[in-house]
Amino acid sequence: MGAESARAVPGGAAFAGSWRTCLRVNLRSRLASRVLWKLKDFSYRGEDDVYAAARAIDWPRHFSAERTIRVNVAAQSSPLKSLEFITLRIKDAVCDRFRDTTGRRPSVERANPDVRVHAYLEADRGALYLDTSGEPLFKRGWRAGAGEAPLRENLAAGIVQLSGWKPEEPLLDPMCGSGTILVEAAAMARGRAPGAKRDFAFQRLSSFSPSEWNRVQAEAPEIVTTPRLFGSDTDEKALALARRNLAEAGVERWARLERADVLERAAPASSGVLIANPPYGERTGSPEALARFYPKLGDALKKNFAGWRCYLFTADLRLPKLIGLRPSRRIPLYNGALECRLYEFEIVAGSHRRER
Repeated sequence: MGAESARAVPGGAAFAGSWRTCLRVNLRSRLASRVLWKLKDFSYRGEDDVYAAARAIDWPRHFSAERTIRVNVAAQSSPLKSLEFITLRIKDAVCDRFRDTTGRRPSVERANPDVRVHAYLEADRGALYLDTSGEPLFKRGWRAGAGEAPLRENLAAGIVQLSGWKPEEPLLDPMCGSGTILVEAAAMARGRAPGAKRDFAFQRLSSFSPSEWNRVQAEAPEIVTTPRLFGSDTDEKALALARRNLAEAGVERWARLERADVLERAAPASSGVLIANPPYGERTGSPEALARFYPKLGDALKKNFAGWRCYLFTADLRLPKLIGLRPSRRIPLYNGALECRLYEFEIVAGSHRRER
């Protein structure tokens, strides 16, 4: 996307780039939660140092006093005793700088602010950012409704990418729920920008150029292919919701849905990629019921999906032991604060143990 010096950092990824790169990443990143623009690094020992660092930034250069603001603070190993108090001090610093420069100050709006200021504090270092995204980027703008335990869209997209799925391969979600995995896979294959149906906080910053934004939106999409996507579920209400979500995303023509039980359904092709987010007891399914379900699921995969790569995403770390299959990969992921695993199973004909 044009980013420079991209690297992993605690809590995310850092990169440098032009303002156009910032717009492009907001529009096209399938994995990011938000894109923060770093304005200042600083060292500190107490609240007054943080206040001084925030007040030193020329906030009126970035947005007008008519904009509403919200301050978010996250800290790790910080000696400060109260994050609520330091949040208030940073808000005061922003407003004081506005009053010094313009004689006016922005209002605070917690629920739906125009501008979000983020601060990250470590033991003796801090950083201040402007949020260029606004609402989290997993909010694509297409969801007609959520099922009982929906995946966030960027997590679903990450799981699809981690599977190594190529759009020319058949892809099946046999427990599709509201269809998030299928929507994200279809959007990838068709080159649909995930942010095409929403707005962004950068549109309310002084540096925003509508003409530049139009040019970014008009850039050629990724290579467009025609995917073969299949989904099924035992719940007709979930399938109806999946159909609505696929339609809202404009990708319904590339996904074939049917009512079927994963333990009984046949594979839609001789080989392909199966991705599923089975129930794991946090919001659906009791531990006892799951302990009975997993061995049946393993038997069904061995019987009906020989030649397929199967990926199961779960927070139930008992799954590999109970399913009766040996995972070839175990990828740690988080669903919010919940630690999970993406397990890869390569299904071969006959006994998996004997083939190995």
